[in-house]
Amino acid sequence: MATTTEKSTNRQRRDSVSNGKGTDTNGRVVRVTGPVVDVEFPRGSVPELFNALHVDVTFEALAKTLTLEVAQHLGDNLVRCISLQPTDGLVRGIEVIDTGNSISVPVGEGVKGHVFNVIGNCLDDPGYGKDFERWSIHRKPPSFEQLEPRTEMLETGLKVVDLLTPYVRGGKIALFGGAGVGKTVLIQEMIQRIARNFGGTSVFAGVGERTREGNDLWVELREADVLKDTALVFGQMDEPPGCRMRVGLSALTMAEWFRDVQGQDVLLFIDNIFRFTQAGSEVSTLLGRMPSAVGYQPTLADEMGELQERITSTRGRSITSMQAVYVPADDYTDPAPATTFAHLDATTELSRAVFSKGIFPAVDPLASSSTILDPGVVGDEHYRVAQEVIRILQRYKDLQDIIAILGIDELSEEDKQLVQRARRIERFLSQNMMAAEQFTGVPGSTVPVKETIEAFDRLCKGEFDHVPEQAFFLIGGLDDLAKKAEEFGAKLEGGGHKSKKDRGGDKSGGADQADNTDKSDEDE
Repeated sequence: MATTTEKSTNRQRRDSVSNGKGTDTNGRVVRVTGPVVDVEFPRGSVPELFNALHVDVTFEALAKTLTLEVAQHLGDNLVRCISLQPTDGLVRGIEVIDTGNSISVPVGEGVKGHVFNVIGNCLDDPGYGKDFERWSIHRKPPSFEQLEPRTEMLETGLKVVDLLTPYVRGGKIALFGGAGVGKTVLIQEMIQRIARNFGGTSVFAGVGERTREGNDLWVELREADVLKDTALVFGQMDEPPGCRMRVGLSALTMAEWFRDVQGQDVLLFIDNIFRFTQAGSEVSTLLGRMPSAVGYQPTLADEMGELQERITSTRGRSITSMQAVYVPADDYTDPAPATTFAHLDATTELSRAVFSKGIFPAVDPLASSSTILDPGVVGDEHYRVAQEVIRILQRYKDLQDIIAILGIDELSEEDKQLVQRARRIERFLSQNMMAAEQFTGVPGSTVPVKETIEAFDRLCKGEFDHVPEQAFFLIGGLDDLAKKAEEFGAKLEGGGHKSKKDRGGDKSGGADQADNTDKSDEDE
């Protein structure tokens, strides 16, 4: 009997759910649990899933409008929503307005040079962009017929990337690494390179990272004069999980406009895709779903696929995505990075061991990979040189234990020579970067792919054995190597295009360098 009475009371409350403007469609808040809000609507007016709801609240004399997103239909005209902003000041009984549409963000040329939040409000200039065209953040990926069948390399000008882990135009690239190894710096570097070298448009999604880093990025892009070619969308780590889960979609929607309407090649940077997964896990728990492996949401693969499948090339235009991936406790079997792996075309792993040597970018060439490092895509010469570099570095790694225990003198002459070349290769894979220019005072360098291939081919063949390994450290191409070599008393003819054929000098320089290498290897 009590159940019947309760149903009757609920029915009466639903029939008189609101008064004033829009009394026939507006709802009322019936429950608030952190970022989760339950809203009751009149019969026949229940909003659809993913609809945006607006709530006007006042907290500490400050009036604001909260945006909620419908996540579940609970029955009895109740919907469960996730708030995209802090719910301070939200109380039961307050009126809720169904907008009738999903969350949308402004699109167009005007978004470049500005910072937006997840719902499209401009943060650096409040009120800016309100009259812009808006697109829903929930969109379908391009159809199969629209996809670009060709595979093309995206040239970055970074030696280690172009040679060993070439990026795919319109592909998905991940920067893997633990905390503090340079993922964000490498993303900033790519933004500057794309803007300066190619005049391309970049969209940056700050997903659950530090607010200070967002501010630093804004300042650095402005000082580098590339902010005018970049749109930024932030949902930082102090935001509710609903915001962090949707901010990637908001940025992707802006990028899709540049691709589909203007026919541009766009770069989408996501820092950090792990925070997207983490936010989804929080939302899933708040919605009462049963957790899956390691506490992640059971819908992890589905949510990741919805985001990643929209990042692709259509005919004649593309969105290329570079995503920083935080690896919890450096465990690559964790479901979050493991799920991300399935969508990637190239992986660049940043290593703490390489970082500790002072080699920047701190890319581990043996752990990084690319699906297009194939002679059918990059060409036979590129593939051959890359494989030879990998072979030398792998052999050097295999010899590390022997060097550490017995010393380099116990190696054969052939292995000693290989170790010297491997150390030169390691240092030549470093490069002076645009993002670090304000700290080092050294301008960043861009090396064409052809020059990179030629330089490493000659290095592997021993043409630079007489050049001290210090000359290879943090430089660009062959011309930089020639200048550095002269500082150390070695000569390269033609700006590095022909090495000095002075075998006597080679022997003495090589012997001196062998002594230095012995000591360095023993130290390591």
